Amino acid sequence: MQEKIKISGVICELNPLHSGHAALFSHAKTISQGLVCVLSGNYVQRGEPAILDKWARTRLALLSGADLVLELPLPWACAGAEGFALGGVALLDSLGCVDTLLFGSEEEDLRSLKALAKTLDSPEFSRELEKETGGDTFALRRERAVARLVGTETAALLRKPNVILGVEYLKAMLRLGSSMDAALFPRLGAGHDIPDEEGPILSASHARDLLRQGVDLSGRLPEDTLRIWRELSEKGLCPASLSRLETGVLCRLRSMEPEDFARLPDVSEGLENRLYKAARQAGSLEEFYTLVKSKRYSHARIRRLAMAAFLGLTQDLPALPPYLRVLGMTPLGERILRQAKPSLPIAVRPGDFQRLGGEAQQLFTLEAKADDLYALALPSPPPCGRDYTEKLIKISRDT
Repeated sequence: MQEKIKISGVICELNPLHSGHAALFSHAKTISQGLVCVLSGNYVQRGEPAILDKWARTRLALLSGADLVLELPLPWACAGAEGFALGGVALLDSLGCVDTLLFGSEEEDLRSLKALAKTLDSPEFSRELEKETGGDTFALRRERAVARLVGTETAALLRKPNVILGVEYLKAMLRLGSSMDAALFPRLGAGHDIPDEEGPILSASHARDLLRQGVDLSGRLPEDTLRIWRELSEKGLCPASLSRLETGVLCRLRSMEPEDFARLPDVSEGLENRLYKAARQAGSLEEFYTLVKSKRYSHARIRRLAMAAFLGLTQDLPALPPYLRVLGMTPLGERILRQAKPSLPIAVRPGDFQRLGGEAQQLFTLEAKADDLYALALPSPPPCGRDYTEKLIKISRDT
């Protein structure tokens, strides 16, 4: 019998994989032997297609230190921070062998983040939030409610994007009763969505902008990222762009009735009427976002709703992922799977979903159809059916 190995888990988009991700993966290998990566599929939290497809990003994850890559299914990959975190934590927890959830954060005091998570998961917070009846953004209303419970200094941490996501991971662990430990890794380089013109570590958003502009990023992005980018670019298989899907998304929005909008995830408070009115008027996605956006409804939330409409996501999908889909692994990843005590079925091949049937098969079918649409976001769209034809990615490393 092989000795049990210590395993860390990360949840990420790798859109694209940059030096900060590489540092996170490298740190994971200093605190554990194995690394499981839960990776968003072909769509991301921003409500748009990932710049590189999920198979390319799986290869990058494995080349950068991950041993096992699991797909975060579409409904959770294209959700806000709470849904994204809940789906990712649920997958790691259900594998039954991950010891530590590791995540990047602007704040290095894990106790403060745990206090915030416990507060946000409390009935006291719900009652305080109900008192916030103004038209301010949810983020402001949440911060004021939290401040009354734990103080303004701790509540102010919720202004930092990676802290927000980290707190949601911790909250998800509380809700699921997870036995995993949590560990922080200080965020390196430029902040979220903040350009750094000369720094060695780019934010993902700035890296996307520069890659699309054709800027030479040698020394500023990992060589594997640049190599795979060049390979796919030459074949017309990157970058994926929402602009290539725009007419299709607008067609879908214009064909919907208020009751169709009401069935979308995260629609409440009569938002369906605002969405319907904007869809009937907008001539571009940016105009649609602008018409719907308000203090209460953020730009990011509206982008996700537009993409959910296009891809056929509704509120009646499963509350948690119903399977563990393996996208790729190293030899150590195979050992992790043997060590696992999964509470969900593991799917490695497309035929596994047919065997599982029920909501697992339905969700995989939805994912595959969304990926067929993703292909249209590429410069040279490949045929439909890649989810059925792409083989499991296996990479051997010296480390």
